[in-house]
Amino acid sequence: MTAVAPRPAEPAQEVAAGRLPKRRVGGLTLGMGLLILLGLVLAVAMASIAIGAKSMPWSHAWDAVFHFDPTLEDHLIVRELRWPRTVLAMMIGAALGLAGAVMQGVTRNPLADPGLLGVNAGAALFVVIGISQFGITDTGGLVWFALVGAAAAGAFVYVLGATGRGGATPVKLAIAGAAMSALMASFTSALLLLDSATLNVFRFWNVGSVAGRDLDVARAVAPFILIGTVMALLSGRALNGLALGEDVARSLGQRVGYVRAVAALSVVLLCGGATAAAGPIWFVGLTVPHVVRSITGPDHRWLLPYSMVVGAVFLTAADVIGRVVVRPGELEVGIVTAVVGAPIFIAFVRRRRIAEL
Repeated sequence: MTAVAPRPAEPAQEVAAGRLPKRRVGGLTLGMGLLILLGLVLAVAMASIAIGAKSMPWSHAWDAVFHFDPTLEDHLIVRELRWPRTVLAMMIGAALGLAGAVMQGVTRNPLADPGLLGVNAGAALFVVIGISQFGITDTGGLVWFALVGAAAAGAFVYVLGATGRGGATPVKLAIAGAAMSALMASFTSALLLLDSATLNVFRFWNVGSVAGRDLDVARAVAPFILIGTVMALLSGRALNGLALGEDVARSLGQRVGYVRAVAALSVVLLCGGATAAAGPIWFVGLTVPHVVRSITGPDHRWLLPYSMVVGAVFLTAADVIGRVVVRPGELEVGIVTAVVGAPIFIAFVRRRRIAEL
């Protein structure tokens, strides 16, 4: 397995032990940088509310949020369309960015994606079952099928990877996840080939989008994402220990199996909730941790919250870009994240030195 090498000035043992001094970036501490990023989240959120097929002054967007008047067209557009998708984009971006950082930490693999545990494939299979067998076509109904499928797939992959000697090692988890993803994708394709009506509904979910979702969808997935976020953020110190290898982690008093199980569960909750709400969105969980790691270094206590905030900014900004590049239509956010995220990821892979952990 490979990962971005820790910087010489910050030994991995000190990271794991929690003895690092405050790191500075351009004269700012990471804490101050995080506050600046939170301000950027608010700016991007306001841009998401004000920019669209029908642009409006920022003051109108502000009034629509805090002084809603149902008789004004601009206010109705903001409250009924743009506000729900903005909230959802921030939630999903934060969840995918955080899930990606956790997944790369728990597998010690910089190429790991939140979907490595089969979460995306499981969600897709159950969505197809919900459409074809139960006739459900609305997003509010499909979100529950996607959540069940994501949780079932993640749990099955972890149990499969945990069997045998050594428990749930990174290699066994990756192999089990890849095998189960391929199997579930085959079942999904078979069901779609047999039912063209299901394919017509499924293809809109599968492209990845926050358009057309209301706040009920956000409320449905919010508890899962919230619990996953808390579990992930609390695992920062433990992931620092895992980065040193299992033997060193155990010598530091960690229960490696328990840490991996908690981290994997947090990924399932985060990625499952995000995928259920918006469909599979690629490159956020893969790219964001690499960008953040160049700022924070290998310390997961900073890497995780930074990845969450940068993920929210990235996905919300991608949604805004998708609305303006092909006006009066729009590109789905899943397409924009792939187009923008792939070059960024390739650039970081080319520039940064990769070394074995």
